[in-house]
Amino acid sequence: MTAHVAPHVAPAALAAYAAGTLGPDHAATWTLEVHLERCAQCRARLAELADPPLRALLDDTRTAILAQARGGPRPVPSRPLRRWRLRWTDWSVSGWAAMTCTAILAAVLLDVNYPDRPSAVLLLAPVAPLAGLAVAWSRRANPAWEMIAGTARAGLELLLRRTLAVLALVLPPLAVAGLALGRNPALWLLPCLTFTAATLLLGSRIGVPLAAVVLGGGWLAGAGAVSFAHGTAAAFATAPAEALMRAETMPVWAAAAAVLALLTALRADHLRSPVTWR
Repeated sequence: MTAHVAPHVAPAALAAYAAGTLGPDHAATWTLEVHLERCAQCRARLAELADPPLRALLDDTRTAILAQARGGPRPVPSRPLRRWRLRWTDWSVSGWAAMTCTAILAAVLLDVNYPDRPSAVLLLAPVAPLAGLAVAWSRRANPAWEMIAGTARAGLELLLRRTLAVLALVLPPLAVAGLALGRNPALWLLPCLTFTAATLLLGSRIGVPLAAVVLGGGWLAGAGAVSFAHGTAAAFATAPAEALMRAETMPVWAAAAAVLALLTALRADHLRSPVTWR
């Protein structure tokens, strides 16, 4: 929403923010700071609430910064692609994307060479995005995580952006793999979204990377052990991945995805906590 459409900050809320009575994790603080980014009028009102010594210090600092900016190097030209990448994803995801595509290719080769065994693509598809979420939301993979976590939009909004970027990288290779094997990609789309929503929900409590490991590892260990323990046609028919991802089960997956997404939205405040970064 643009600044000229959004209502201005109420005087009481602006005064509380200036006085420091709103905590940094308070939901009103995030909304207020996002509005201040785009509204010069509210920024000017906030400056008027500062004490005279602080106002004088801010004026001196602004004057010094403007003087250095005028005499410094020319600003770097804006690059739309780089700006999009910083808003929606992170450089650390590139290595994961190559790894995921390699894993999908290996699963396709297994299905082609061993058609009597349970489908490796169906086994991998529901949890394929989870490794990307773990990398995109990991403090170990991103050295600038503290700066990102401290911004006003570091909660659910940024996490959803990175989640959509991860899904955009994963779903096309999975769709190509499914079409190559003669399988309907819709059979794993809803399970994929369900596991993604479950990771975000569990990540609000134990951290997104750890949640991805728990859910992804649990699915692969449980379903994989049963599926690949036997190579007979009967085992293929009763494999968990085959049994759970059929047209008849899609309404259940859709309902689960909707419920998990709603619960994640209700726990949006918890996604700003440093515990979500592992």
